[in-house]
Amino acid sequence: MKVAHPVMKMAALAAVGATVLAACGTSTSTPSFIGPSGAFGKVPPAASGPKHAGTITVAEPPGATPTWIFPVTPGANSSVYTAYSFQYEFWRPLYWIVNGVRPVEYKPMSMANDPVFSNGDKTVTVTLKNWVWSDGQPVTSKDLLFWIDEARAAIKESPANWGNYTPKYGIPDQIVTATTPNAKTLVLTLNKAVNPTWFFEDELPLIQPIPAHAWAKASVSGPILDFTNPANAKKIYDFLAAQSKSTKTYATNPLWQIVDGPYQITSFNNTTGAWTAKPNAKYSGPHATPMSSLSAVPFTSDTAEFNAVKSGQIDQGYVPLTDVPQIGSIKSTYNVFGYPGFGFNYVTYNFLDKTGDFNNIIKQLYIRQAMAHLEDEAGYIKAFFHGAGGQAYGPVPAIPATPYTPSNALTNPYPFSVSAAISLLKSHGWTINPGGTDVCANPGTGANQCGAGIPKGTKLAWNMIYNTSPAIIGEQVTDLVSQARKAGITITLKSDNFNHMIATYYDVANPKADNLWAMEDFGGFSISAYPTTLGIFNSTGSFNIGGYKDPQADTLINASVTSGNPSAVKNEAAYLTEQQPSLFQPLVDNVVVWKKTISGDPLSFESLTQYQLNPEFWYFTK
Repeated sequence: MKVAHPVMKMAALAAVGATVLAACGTSTSTPSFIGPSGAFGKVPPAASGPKHAGTITVAEPPGATPTWIFPVTPGANSSVYTAYSFQYEFWRPLYWIVNGVRPVEYKPMSMANDPVFSNGDKTVTVTLKNWVWSDGQPVTSKDLLFWIDEARAAIKESPANWGNYTPKYGIPDQIVTATTPNAKTLVLTLNKAVNPTWFFEDELPLIQPIPAHAWAKASVSGPILDFTNPANAKKIYDFLAAQSKSTKTYATNPLWQIVDGPYQITSFNNTTGAWTAKPNAKYSGPHATPMSSLSAVPFTSDTAEFNAVKSGQIDQGYVPLTDVPQIGSIKSTYNVFGYPGFGFNYVTYNFLDKTGDFNNIIKQLYIRQAMAHLEDEAGYIKAFFHGAGGQAYGPVPAIPATPYTPSNALTNPYPFSVSAAISLLKSHGWTINPGGTDVCANPGTGANQCGAGIPKGTKLAWNMIYNTSPAIIGEQVTDLVSQARKAGITITLKSDNFNHMIATYYDVANPKADNLWAMEDFGGFSISAYPTTLGIFNSTGSFNIGGYKDPQADTLINASVTSGNPSAVKNEAAYLTEQQPSLFQPLVDNVVVWKKTISGDPLSFESLTQYQLNPEFWYFTK
């Protein structure tokens, strides 16, 4: 699954200002950064002895509370906070493709046995394990088919209705037929051969079984309908989507009480985003016994969250990067672990913004190369991350470890150098005005000219929207603007928040805003174990936020998902690293903390750094 996230707040989560923290506690030296593994701190083994249940409080980062409950999530609502930390507590994905910090399947949490591919990789057979709904009904293959048909109905109305939709690829467009020969088996026939690794690790986990026996209706008191009829599927989708928009009824709507995940929602504050949940007594997956209740606590700032950590008011939270030097002050109360999330952080370019001919400017590779040269990743890590991070130059960085990292992503292909940026601009016909604004003096398409569609007199000046939380986003973009100014590029900053940004400055979901932004930094993406950027950098991708279009990128992405070539996805990543469709940023360690009075499966604490919240494994030791 691909979901947007702000750079992790625990100095640890997803889509990736310099907020000064309250001077509470004793400042200490930065923790040791443990070599190439990218981690610092460690997760202790599960505690032995009596296990006690209670209410576990977890921190919600500012401006990133959940906004959608129905498991067919629109692109404008698709974030790690809505999917991984909220929906997954109630409705589990078909396959669980994260194991601690490793992007591999954790079989005990998957709801089905591994899929079987046949017919030249055009037929996929899924066999369910024995899971039940909270009302005691079995989870059946019909529930998988129900989700597929509702996703199809959603995108038929609008592709923006499901954030992970990519036209012509994967689910549902490649499914010719979907049958349920028995209650445990789903058989998908595809329109062409697929790469089995891609389809298993990236596509099938998108399916979240939903209860056909209770939800396949078009009104609160209406009858159960045949959802395989497209007309009925549309009515059902419209009803469920409308119910999901009513955030104030999340805890009282009986629909949302029928779950297969470890929790059932008990309250939801539609103003603050705070919510609580109780254990699902019929949960079929692995969990601690007894299970604790859950309380998600929102914060208005990273400062407020870390103050709550320092005063011991929260059971599980995060350390903002600006506070990494203060970790020593909380180590007597909290365990600390940091690791980068599997994905990438970036500044998105808007290739459709015609303001000041920005669309034609940013199409020029030399411009994107110049911007990459203006990014001081090593400086960011030292000054803003306090060492808790690593440089990253493309969509598949070296950390977390994966066999798919291309060689050109191991060292910086465009190292920080203002002079190198200036040289590129000057050699392409720009008059350089350091501290001012460069002007195109030599228009045209020649090797020494500004490029197609850039008239004489065009200025290198545009805007950038950025997320104010976590603070490191603002710190990075502020420095980038300063370095760009030295090269004569004028970038005007405008602050915003994560939820508003992904709903507003998004060419696919909101094309009316195409000319309102040139660059934006909301954070980045968590990506699937098989790290193709299908959906993000292919021309028709639902997460192609800035409208990037490159036929060669499309060809390579297509090869990643249709061919059995083990190097296909690495070739894709190598090309995108070279082409810089966005400005890739360093990865931060998501630094998570949890009280020493809480213990459980160590993998469940490691996976917090991957945006996964699994408190069903946790228990109180005192």
